[in-house]
Amino acid sequence: MTFISRTRTRGIETLALDSPDTRNALSAALVGELADALADCGKDTDVRAVVLTHTGNTFSAGADLRDPPHPDTLVALLRQIVELPKPVVARVTGHVRAGGLGLLACCDIGAASSASSFALTEVRIGVAPAVISLPVIPRADPRALARYYLTGERFDAAEAARIGLLTAAGEDVDAVLEPILDGLRRSEPRALAETKRLLTARVLEAFDRDAGRLTALSARLFASAPAREGMTAFLERRDPPWVL
Repeated sequence: MTFISRTRTRGIETLALDSPDTRNALSAALVGELADALADCGKDTDVRAVVLTHTGNTFSAGADLRDPPHPDTLVALLRQIVELPKPVVARVTGHVRAGGLGLLACCDIGAASSASSFALTEVRIGVAPAVISLPVIPRADPRALARYYLTGERFDAAEAARIGLLTAAGEDVDAVLEPILDGLRRSEPRALAETKRLLTARVLEAFDRDAGRLTALSARLFASAPAREGMTAFLERRDPPWVL
């Protein structure tokens, strides 16, 4: 079974998360296949930039609760996107939840359609947005993050752009991306790589400083009794006992 579909147009490699039946949840298999595809793109001199998108109505629902990747593996994937020597552009036309926002925050540029929605829902199942904080906290407005981390509320594409999780939003995401991709095609590859290094230095500092601590936190919380109950309640489509 294939979890990533690939196409290329004029030097832009599009990688689509292609597991709509699971709402593109980040399973161990999907994460591994995406990492392999990104590695191929990084080595291919014919690839100028990567577009990360999705099939179905969800960019990613976050960690696959039935087949989650090891926290270290997820950290490695997020870092791989940040360190890839090609710009990575997120193209979103649906819902983004929890760990999916980690993927989004790792991308250098992100665009979404107005129909998209976003939520950091970890607290509602008894865990915390630990590992994904590595790219999210350096990118986004801290006051807004305090609200959305602590409440799990949904917000729209305009708000995601306002707080720094997106570059731009619009009715037609491809119209939004057209000048961006044109600009990347006009840019010299080595200059793009070096400029990306300048822009991602602060994010990589967070990985170097905090990855071990946040990986341990994620593992501890996911193994806890409240998390087991929260995940069971989620899968059974009922409220967990702490809901008032």
